[in-house]
Amino acid sequence: MLSDKSFPVIEATLPLVGARIGDITPKFYSRLFAAHPELLDGLFSRSNQRSGNQQQALAGSIAAFASHLVSNPGTLPETVLSRIAHRHASLGITEPQYQVVYEHLFAAIAEDLAEVITPEIAEAWTEVYWLMADALIKLEKGLYAAQANGKMWSPWKVASKTPAGTGSMTFTLEPADDTPITAALPGQYISVKVTLPDGLRQVRQYSLSGHAGTSRSFTTKIDDGGEVSPVLHNTVEVGDVLEISNPYGEITLKEGSGPVVLASAGIGCTPTASILRSLADSGSDRQVLVLHAESNLDSWALRGQMTDDVDRLDGAELQLWLEEPQAGSKAGFMSLREVDLPADTSLYLCGPLPFMKHIRNEAINAGIPATRIHYEVFGPDIWLAN
Repeated sequence: MLSDKSFPVIEATLPLVGARIGDITPKFYSRLFAAHPELLDGLFSRSNQRSGNQQQALAGSIAAFASHLVSNPGTLPETVLSRIAHRHASLGITEPQYQVVYEHLFAAIAEDLAEVITPEIAEAWTEVYWLMADALIKLEKGLYAAQANGKMWSPWKVASKTPAGTGSMTFTLEPADDTPITAALPGQYISVKVTLPDGLRQVRQYSLSGHAGTSRSFTTKIDDGGEVSPVLHNTVEVGDVLEISNPYGEITLKEGSGPVVLASAGIGCTPTASILRSLADSGSDRQVLVLHAESNLDSWALRGQMTDDVDRLDGAELQLWLEEPQAGSKAGFMSLREVDLPADTSLYLCGPLPFMKHIRNEAINAGIPATRIHYEVFGPDIWLAN
């Protein structure tokens, strides 16, 4: 918790710093990469820097953490921290890097707030930073210790590369060395490191779309304006070796016997498809409702896998929304107002952010507690941070 000395300082300055943090973080990253350009090679996403998403996510997470310390003394925002820790672990973040971040972040704060910052304010916000950093370091050490190996990255060979709907591709991998394999949980993701045409290595996280456990397959939709997916789709071939991380992600199927609703849109079906497959493989007797929205039937990346798994489950039902409807589908965009939601449902969400915000609001209006709504964001989680 915040010290008695720092609490009133943070409480008084939170509106100011919160209002300025969105301007501070771009200055921080500019300083960081000027001093450590190597961090853009295999760690930070160049695309997220250009779009501003990474800056927004960092600014929001710091402000959210400080706000929680003020509003909920004696506790930590576990959801925020867990999500960040899993993402950090998937990138191989290490403890010494927090000192590097501190140095350049607080230089940016001092620059931006030069007219108002005092030693007392700087000391209080330093305490906030290290409370957050120390909590993340502890969580990340726990995640690393739970791995079946001591490596951040290991080589896996592309065993197959299969078209999966319009513009999507499924990559199935097999181990390329004898590194012990960490078992994946349904819904988790891996980081994939790819070398771009200019020689820079970039990392992206992809949900495991097939079986959990020790197998590795992921499905990605090509982004023609992106940097990594075009290389995967157009350059990587069967037999090539990719560096991947151990599996991470806290949005996994929770144990229990209650109903499960899996709601997805577009390529957001990848983590829900993995959860659905695990339910089918285990012969689960849970009530399962699969909801998916797509532009048209041909674009549904995991159509065959998901419909087959629904058929394998006695308690499963599929409802489909298509912007170009066909027989058996609903027209337009998904709405939970058209769905008879089971009592005590656990809802798993993945898709574009506006879609998830809309469905989450409808779920809460329908009486589903927020604690039973789980979502996965592809890329920096600007929703959680805000």
